[in-house]
Parts: sequence; structure tokens; C-alpha cells
Amino acid sequence: MTDPTPEQRFAGMLKASTEYPREAYAFLFDALDHSVRHVHSIESYQQIENDEFYHVEAQELLESVRQFAILEFGCLAGCVFDSWGVVASEDVGMMVFHLIEHQLLGKKDSDRINDFDRGFGGLTFHEVFAIEPQLEYCQEKDEWIASYRSAS
Repeated sequence: MTDPTPEQRFAGMLKASTEYPREAYAFLFDALDHSVRHVHSIESYQQIENDEFYHVEAQELLESVRQFAILEFGCLAGCVFDSWGVVASEDVGMMVFHLIEHQLLGKKDSDRINDFDRGFGGLTFHEVFAIEPQLEYCQEKDEWIASYRSAS
């Protein structure tokens, strides 16, 4: 019998762990890529080899989730996460450990699911993603540029 492919392990995980949808895990993989590239100074155009182990701490991943969500979804980030049932840092930890259990992510011996507890100081994702758009007109480019600031 051959080992299951990553796609087969992912499908098996989705059947076994039904709390979060496929889209939430897809986003988490993208945010993890964003985090690994930031923490290990890997350029976006560089290939990350599958056989190399790049580790990020829970708080680093959570911050990348926050940054990447704002980049991808802007002011709707909280609504997107809410629709996925991901409302706190502990949900991200659950998802990460589901991926670890199904051999889709690796971990260090010191990694614990409670490393994700009370990330963002215990704020819910509604609070973390309470942001307001700031629009600036760039005359050189003749376009509006959006950025975000905390609403609190």
C-alpha cells in the first residue's frame, strides 16, 4: 500500500475535521507561506523547497494571518473569518494542529496548541480586524491608494 498523497491527506482531514471549511485552510497555507517568507527572508519569487523545514512561532503566524487577511480582504477580513467560523487565535491553532495531525505541516517538539491561546492579547478577530480604510490620492500615478489603520 502506498502512502497517501498530500491531496489525499488534505481530503481526509476535511472529512475528519469539519469545523472549518476548505477555504479557511487554503488561506492559512497562503498566510503560512507569507509568514515563512517574512521570518526567513525569502523573496516572493524564490521557490521554497519541500524538503527544507522552515519554522515559524505561533505568534509570528498569527501576525502574518492578520497582515495577509487585511491585504487580501481589507475591511471585510473579520466578516470572512466569521463566515469560516474562525473567530479567535485558538481557531487558527486548531487548524494548524489538524494539519499537523494529518502530516500536512511539521512541528517542533516544543510546539503546543496552547501557543495560540489569547493571541492578539485575547482580542477576538472582530476586534483584531476592526480597521478603517485610509485613501490617499497619488498624483504621480494618478490613482487612489488604500491603506488601513486600527479603528480603536
